[in-house]
Amino acid sequence: MTIPYPTIQPTPAIATVSPPSGAPRPRVTFLGTGYLGATYAICYAELGYEVLGFDVDADKIAMLNAGQVPIHEPGLDELLKRNLAAGRLRFSTDIAETAEFGDVHFICVGTPQRADGMGADLSYVEASVTSLAQHLTRKSLIVGKSTVPVGTADWVEQLVGKHTPNDLGVEVAWSPEFLQEGFAVDDVLRPNRIVVGVKSEWANGMLYAAHKGVFDLAATEDREVPLVVTDFATAELVKVAANAFLATKISFINAMAEVCEASGGDVTQLARAIGYDPRIGNRFLQAGLGFGGACLPKDIRAFQARAQELGAGEALRFLHEVDLINLRRRTRVLQLAADLLGRRSGPAGPDFSGTRIAVLGATFKPNTDDVRDAPALAVAALLQKAGADVHVYDPQGTENARRAVPELTYETGINEAVTGADLVCVLTEWADFRNADPVALGELVAGRKVVDGRNCLDSALWTQAGWEYRGMGRP
Repeated sequence: MTIPYPTIQPTPAIATVSPPSGAPRPRVTFLGTGYLGATYAICYAELGYEVLGFDVDADKIAMLNAGQVPIHEPGLDELLKRNLAAGRLRFSTDIAETAEFGDVHFICVGTPQRADGMGADLSYVEASVTSLAQHLTRKSLIVGKSTVPVGTADWVEQLVGKHTPNDLGVEVAWSPEFLQEGFAVDDVLRPNRIVVGVKSEWANGMLYAAHKGVFDLAATEDREVPLVVTDFATAELVKVAANAFLATKISFINAMAEVCEASGGDVTQLARAIGYDPRIGNRFLQAGLGFGGACLPKDIRAFQARAQELGAGEALRFLHEVDLINLRRRTRVLQLAADLLGRRSGPAGPDFSGTRIAVLGATFKPNTDDVRDAPALAVAALLQKAGADVHVYDPQGTENARRAVPELTYETGINEAVTGADLVCVLTEWADFRNADPVALGELVAGRKVVDGRNCLDSALWTQAGWEYRGMGRP
């Protein structure tokens, strides 16, 4: 039986269905235990579900079963240890065990940008769905959580039909994730909405049962979690559309920073003024080095590629400029550095030979160890390529950064990084950097010159301490 679309229910009132395993609540699995899958698995165990996390990476599974989270995410370590001890959570490399255990299987594998273009690489989705489907022995629900091009859910449904007997009645649904690194635990336990794309009442009921722990927690805290029940295509589009909008908002304020730099305006005051307009709001209006990470850059590119395939490429042409604005902010840091150090720029850019530059920050944002497409690390590499002796410090991302860009010098603290530096570049807005004492740091450096790539420092305080200060889009 089909259901009408869309429905939005602030207080869900959906008839639940009995889990095929016979358990009182659906037993859930998460295929892929990277940032997404590990976080969801641990948090759903905290909500009281029986959870099994699956991955082909034996070392990662061993770490998780030993109570060690392979990523940095505030609060996750404690939840992992507690739920392993409670017996609600375990991890495995056995796909047959995973298939037998679960009533609802969440696909949480990566969808990176393809090496040969802008589109998403769905090989991990295909491998996990195919492997799972071949081992299923009873009715269950396979739910995509990975961020994918629109049309993927229908393709997954075809894969499932190809690799499972018809009489099992295995169904597919889609429920995008909306995690923010650094806030992911709360985003799972207390989401601002849940979106599900389903084709039957049974799938809708199973997904409601799989999310009931979230709704129950909200009820105890006197909150509501809106539930949007819709079709496959809309559910898939929600995540990429949201990311495209956020990327556009960030690039808009960075475009305004370029105008401010040319005209003498101050983008921080501009952002504050327009942010008071409730139609605009002040979130994501912080001009600076631009966005990075594992989601926004590759998602807006994949969105453009998929729209082109669908014949709607003109509709998303603006995202190409959004991408270009974002990337330009990285080279802008080099221009500011050259200005402060008195280095002229030639056709190949500035030459920083003979200079020592401290880079504070390597991750794409604070409160994570993720350096994927991190603007801070990209700028550090550009400075090094231009001849500078670059010394990097990041509170959590050093080891990942060292693996990604081994030619840089990595330090164990702020003082070690800035000692003897001709220039300091603050490129990730960690609290340690925002709250650093400019007077004390001034005693360690060779030159009191600072580029604030995130507009996170108190410019007046640093200037009073004798520093030459340059921000992004600020006089």
